Amino acid sequence: MRRDDPVRVAVLGCGAIGSLYAAHLARVPGVEVWAADPWREHVAAIERDGLRVTGQADFTAPVHARTHASDLPRCHLGIVATKSLHTADAVTAAREALADAAVVSVQNGVGNEELIAGVLPRVMRGTIVTAGAVTGPGVVRYDAPGDSWLGPFEPRPAEPGEIELLARLLNEGGLRTHAVADARGPQWTKVVFNAATSPLSALTGLTVGQVCTDPALRAQVEVLIREAAAVCAAAGIVLTRDPAEAVEEAIREAFAHKPSMLQDVLARRPTEIGVLNGGIADEGRRVGVLTPAHDSMVALVRGLESSWEQA
Repeated sequence: MRRDDPVRVAVLGCGAIGSLYAAHLARVPGVEVWAADPWREHVAAIERDGLRVTGQADFTAPVHARTHASDLPRCHLGIVATKSLHTADAVTAAREALADAAVVSVQNGVGNEELIAGVLPRVMRGTIVTAGAVTGPGVVRYDAPGDSWLGPFEPRPAEPGEIELLARLLNEGGLRTHAVADARGPQWTKVVFNAATSPLSALTGLTVGQVCTDPALRAQVEVLIREAAAVCAAAGIVLTRDPAEAVEEAIREAFAHKPSMLQDVLARRPTEIGVLNGGIADEGRRVGVLTPAHDSMVALVRGLESSWEQA
C-alpha cells in the first residue's frame, strides 16, 4: 500500500453494529469503506444515498455496499459484524477480499474468532458495547454510546500495528476505541452481561431495563452473572468491570433497549444463544465449573425456537 492510497476497510454485516462501524469509519479522511449484507433494499439505499446515522449522532457517510461479499475489492482491514450463525459463510465468501487483511470480530458471544481464523490468516478479538438498531434501508439509529476494544486473537494474531491502525481510525471517526494486549477481558465482560440479560428478555418480551428492575428476574440475572464470573475466574479471564455496574448502567442509559436476541425472537429468527450462554457453558465444562443456569437458558431458548418450526 502506497502512502497516498486509501485504507480500504471491509465490513461484513450491516446490522446495527456493522452499520455504525461502517458509517463512522467512512467519514475519516483517507478511508474507503466497503460493506456487504444480503438485505438488498438496505444495500441499495446505502450505495445510492450513503449510510445515515441518527440518534446519538446525525450524519450521512459515503459507503460502498454490495449484497455479496465475493464482490468486495481487496481490503487492508476487515470487520465481521454478522450474526454468529453466518460467520463461516461470510468470511469464506470474502476470502479473496480479505486474503491480506487483518480482520476483527465485533460479534456477540465467543467462538467467532476461531471460525474466522480457520479461513483468514490474521485475526483480532474485538468487542463493542454501543447499542443501536437499523430503522430502515440505509438508516441506523445510534441508541447508546460505548467503547470498543481491539486485541490479538492469540492463535493467529494480527500485527500490533494493524490493531493500532484500526483503533486509531475508529477513534478519528467518533467511536472511542482501545487497542489492548489482551482483549479477552472486555470481550467476556460484554458476554457476561449479555448472557445474563438477553435470554431473559427474549423469553419474556421485556426490555433490558424491565428485566433488570423486576425483582424475580433480577435474581435470575444475578445467578447467571455469578456462574459466568466463576467460569472467568477459573479460565484466568479478568473482567474489565463489575457486571453489576453494567446492569445499573443499562437501567439508567438503555432501559428501553430491546437486545438483539429479543429482536430475533420477535422476528422468529434463530438466536445467538449458542455463543452467549452456550459459550459460557462450554468454557465452564472446559475449566470444570458447573453452569446449570446457563444450560437452562440454552434449553429454554432453543425450545422456543423449536416451537416455531412446529407451529
